[in-house]
Amino acid sequence: MKVFLIAGEASGDMLGASLMVGLKSLADVEFSGVGGIQMQREGLESLFPIDELSLIGIVEILPKYFHLSRRIRETANAVLKARPDVLITIDSPDFCLRVAKIVKRKTGIRTVHYVAPSVWAWRPKRAQRMAAAIDHVLALLPFEVPYMEAAGMECDFVGHPVASGRQATCGEISDFRKRHNIGNSPVLMVLPGSRKAELARLGPIFGESVKQVLARYSDLRLVLPTPSSRLTQLRELASDWPGNPVIISSDNGESNQGQREKAAAFGAANWALAASGTVSLELAAAEVPMVIAYDVAWLSRAIISKMIKIDTLTLVNLVSETRAIPECNGRKCKPRYIVPKLMEVMESSGDQIGAMRATMQRLGRDGEDSGLRAARAVISRLERR
Repeated sequence: MKVFLIAGEASGDMLGASLMVGLKSLADVEFSGVGGIQMQREGLESLFPIDELSLIGIVEILPKYFHLSRRIRETANAVLKARPDVLITIDSPDFCLRVAKIVKRKTGIRTVHYVAPSVWAWRPKRAQRMAAAIDHVLALLPFEVPYMEAAGMECDFVGHPVASGRQATCGEISDFRKRHNIGNSPVLMVLPGSRKAELARLGPIFGESVKQVLARYSDLRLVLPTPSSRLTQLRELASDWPGNPVIISSDNGESNQGQREKAAAFGAANWALAASGTVSLELAAAEVPMVIAYDVAWLSRAIISKMIKIDTLTLVNLVSETRAIPECNGRKCKPRYIVPKLMEVMESSGDQIGAMRATMQRLGRDGEDSGLRAARAVISRLERR
């Protein structure tokens, strides 16, 4: 079976790698496409680095419009040349769905999109437009299936790989603390995003916030995991932060050392300040109480605020149907709002642990691995067709 995959950012790379493992366990598969280091580790040779696609906001994309348009055409042509049995696009809808649209217009290649667009949050008409290019959707969240089916697409809830991911052992956590000379000090994990633009925007805000927190908690240690492609940028941003920050790579070439180091770091963390996104689920899996903070350029924020239909951006809040995780988004993504919230969480995590456990159960913890479930769904629908 020939499979063409496209992932546009780190979270999509993780999903893609898990799916590839599942597909390889069920069939003889030949992969091609676009992906990051984790997908490359599973046998994909990427057409170009996925960092080129990791953009945020509406206004932020405009300067890259012509370059992205060229990459869309280049990727679509690669799909047409490869003639795969199935094209699987993973998240990054502004890029992926444009590729799928070109492919669908010119061929009958089956198209699958992994990660349903958040039509329940904003731009609900996207589902109808998406149906013109996508045959089958793999949903991470259980409540997304009816939205996709109502738009005319096949849809399967497959859960999230974070829910079944391996957590660090007590020994690994102890070794991590010794290796980085943390000892018994409390640890605040700081996660200002995995994209270049996110780090540039959120890094200074997070930095000022943790400086104020450290002025009160002098024994606090900071741990900052980041993809290897962002190490230099993050080191520069954190060069004047107090607390002797521990900056680690969350991936490490062809080995799994980076992933083990990241898991140990999450296990060692007492609290976290994080950007909105999949990382909130990773923190929930490790049961790390958190504060979420996020912002985009002011014009993007103004546009999005007119369109958004929900009162929270945090996946743990949405899946658990609580509002246990505090947020400082948009205009409130400033140290004067973040610091009090973070100190509140450090004093008492409230209902966060219960919400985290409910989230993991609803996303498939203790069930079959989500990558394998996604692979079964792809193959089963393809065979039925």
